[in-house]
Amino acid sequence: PLAGVSDSPGARPRPVRVRWLIKGLGPGGAEQLLVNQARVTDRGAVEPSVAYLVAEKAHRVPELEELGIEVTCLEGRGDTDVAWARRLRRSLRDDPVDVLHVHSPAVAAVARAVVATLPPGQRPAIVSTEHNRWPRYRAPTRWANRLTAGADAARLAVSDEERATMPRRHRDRVEVLVHGTDPARVRRAAAARAEVRAELGIADDELVVGTVANLRLQKGYPDLLRAARLAADIRVVAVGQGPLESEVRALHRELDLGDRVILTGYVPDAVRTMAAFDLFTLASLHEGLPVALMDALVMGLPVVATAVGGIPEAVRHGTEGLLVPPGRPEAL
Repeated sequence: PLAGVSDSPGARPRPVRVRWLIKGLGPGGAEQLLVNQARVTDRGAVEPSVAYLVAEKAHRVPELEELGIEVTCLEGRGDTDVAWARRLRRSLRDDPVDVLHVHSPAVAAVARAVVATLPPGQRPAIVSTEHNRWPRYRAPTRWANRLTAGADAARLAVSDEERATMPRRHRDRVEVLVHGTDPARVRRAAAARAEVRAELGIADDELVVGTVANLRLQKGYPDLLRAARLAADIRVVAVGQGPLESEVRALHRELDLGDRVILTGYVPDAVRTMAAFDLFTLASLHEGLPVALMDALVMGLPVVATAVGGIPEAVRHGTEGLLVPPGRPEAL
C-alpha cells in the first residue's frame, strides 16, 4: 500500500492518505515524533494529516502547519468526554483516509469503535503505536484496549520493553519500531553552544548537566533536584513544563538550589538548548523511549539515566553512558 493506492482500476496510484490521531500536540515526545515524521515523509507516497483532541495542547501545531500538514482539533473536553468521537466520525466520513494511525491508548479504543460505525467501504485501516509500558495505563484504558485491539491492521511499540509488558495474546501481533530523529538538524543545533550558554548566563568552562522532560510524575524531578543538591561544581539546566511545575519550583526553593539549577520552562526548540549541555540526564521512574534521549545521543552527549523502559536499549551501561536505578538520587 505504501507504493500508492488507486481509487479506480487502471488509475494512476495516489498517495496513501494517513491521519495521525493523538490526544494533544503539546511539547511531549510522541508529539515531537509527529513533527519529525512530517519532515521526512515522502509526500509522493504518503499524504499525512493530524487530528488532536485537547485544544490547549497546541504547541506543535505551527510547526506541523509550516510543514504543510493539515491539522484539525476535535475539541475534546477531558478524559471523560467522548463528544469528540462524533467529530472524528464526521471528519472520516467527509474527508476519508486510508489509514488512521493512533498514538494514544485511550483515544485508540474509542477510535476503533468509531471506525466500526462507518460503512465498510469508508473504514480506514487502523494502526496504533504503544509509547509506554502497558501497566502504566489506567485499568479502564487497559480493558478497553484488550477488547478493541483486534480491530487494528497493525500495532507498533517503541521498544522491546513496551512490547514485553503487553498481554500475551496481543503481544504476538506487535512489531517494535524504534523511532528516529533528524541527525542533520540536531548537529546543526549543536553549533549554537556559545550563544545558548550566553542566554542562560553560563560560562564556557562550567560543567552543565541537562535534561529535557515535561514536569510530570514519571520524570522523577524530585530525584533530579536532590541529586543536583548532592553534586558539586555542576550547573543543571532542566527544559520542560507541565502539571507539576509549582511543586517542582517549590522543591527547588526548599533545597536552596538557586541558579545552580535553571528551570527554563517550555522552550520552543529544546534541541537548540541542548547545545549548552555537556552531559544529558533523565531521572525517570518509567519511560517508553524518550525522544530527547535520542537527540542527546545524536549530539554526542554522554548520558546518566535511570534504567527504565526503553532507555537500556539505547544506552549501554559503560558505553554511551551510565545507568542507575530509579528513585535513587544518590546513585544519580
